Amino acid sequence: MSFIVKMARDKDEFEQIMNLNYETFVEEIPQHHINDRRKLLDRFHEENEYIICKENSEVIGMLALRDTRPFSLDEKLGSIENHLDIRFSKPCEVRLLAVKKSYRNGRVFAGLTGGLIRYCLQRGYDIAFISGTTRQSKLYRHLGFESFAHLVGSEEALFQPMYLTKQTYMNNKNLHVFTQISSYLPGPVTIDAEVQSAFDYQPVWHRSEEHSSIVQAVNKKLKSLTNAENVVVLTGSGTLSNDAVAAHLSGIGTKGLILSNGEFGERLIDHANRFHLQFDHLSYQWGERFDLNKIEEQIAQENYDWLWFVHCETSTGMVNDYLSLEKLCKNHTVKLCVDAISSIGAVPLNFESIYLATGVSGKAIGSYTGLSFVFFNKLEDTIYHIPRYLDIMYYQNSNGIPFSQNSNLFLALNTALNKFSNEDFYEKRRSIYFRACELFEEKGFSFVIDQQISSPCVITIELPKELSSLAFGEDLFLNGFLVHYRNRYLVEKNWLQIAFMNVESDLKKINLLINSMELLLNDQLQLI
Repeated sequence: MSFIVKMARDKDEFEQIMNLNYETFVEEIPQHHINDRRKLLDRFHEENEYIICKENSEVIGMLALRDTRPFSLDEKLGSIENHLDIRFSKPCEVRLLAVKKSYRNGRVFAGLTGGLIRYCLQRGYDIAFISGTTRQSKLYRHLGFESFAHLVGSEEALFQPMYLTKQTYMNNKNLHVFTQISSYLPGPVTIDAEVQSAFDYQPVWHRSEEHSSIVQAVNKKLKSLTNAENVVVLTGSGTLSNDAVAAHLSGIGTKGLILSNGEFGERLIDHANRFHLQFDHLSYQWGERFDLNKIEEQIAQENYDWLWFVHCETSTGMVNDYLSLEKLCKNHTVKLCVDAISSIGAVPLNFESIYLATGVSGKAIGSYTGLSFVFFNKLEDTIYHIPRYLDIMYYQNSNGIPFSQNSNLFLALNTALNKFSNEDFYEKRRSIYFRACELFEEKGFSFVIDQQISSPCVITIELPKELSSLAFGEDLFLNGFLVHYRNRYLVEKNWLQIAFMNVESDLKKINLLINSMELLLNDQLQLI
């Protein structure tokens, strides 16, 4: 694909929009008067959001979207609601659809339509209104638009009021071809068909033998995957499993050390503070390697009982040195606690020496979000009662079913775990990752973390400071690629993340993503 779809933000783009507006709605469709400047500024320009299609630096197609009432159709018909018997809560109006004559081969129109629908779904609109030129009524009906009210405009330029509801779009699978999304999020991840099928079973009673057997199968696979002696599965996100770890450490009443070199290391500190743990922390720059000598020196001086760190720091993609920390903790008889939420399923793990470790059903395992894990070998008794929902030993003593559980989540997880029996699983992950890195480098993108110490499931890209990662991510979404860009820390640092949590990631699709990113990058750099 040689063109891109994006939001108009630059002065040059708005100038070209006025030119195309004039060509289409003055010279081709005689809706407005001729003027010497050959430019047409829409009367709602300040309120419009423009989705444009560009080839190189040329605007070749556009449309405008606005959600401020009254709409232009309100002015022509009176209140739109008086002409409809359907309810809606968040409407928008789409106007000024225009494509340059030499590009009317369907591809540009499809790109604009896809971008529009993705934008509307993201913004939560439940109905879109248009004034469709009667010349293209058949096309609009093909897209799912329905006519209402009477024709508006003049004899030279007649328009049919039309609408498309979100529900109509969702029910018409033929329209989904315009809006397919390739997701490169670290979570929720793209779910394989086999895992989806397992999730779609009718729920079963959590006290049934059927559910008990699934829970035991899940536990067996998780222990095999990590070499941990024990595991309990909690209903909740990774935050819950880390809260369970903090609750247990609070319950044993000893002092520890927390290491941080990213967002999720900082969150461990927050977990610890909320549970009033006795602890010190060593904080490093995001993406900076831990200073093992400094850590060992501090452990020797303070005589800590436990150490807690994040293995794969998702905020940067960095994989911290687990083996060296494991050795250090063994030498000083320190309990090793690990947030492995983003590393389980991404890299091989051996938890035979850990005290506590956490994981989740989503991310690199590739199942639905909603279950989290706490791995352990042998735990000390706590000195006081821990809240039941956070009590690891209560789960263990209840054979993994302490209270109501969602059987569908367990069934899906059990199916997702099957792929780890393939001996070449991790090698495939690394192969896809390194090939993607090569392609990104060829296009001139810069990585935050060196490939050799990065997770094979996360590439973190630092954009030139002149560009906005938030705007870049939004434009990628209009083109059908959902990357990780909206988190607060990514916006602050002007980073984008591309996650390959699904081992079946298609290099052809990754190539399309990278090509779109290159086009957007070049376009934005030309506008500076």
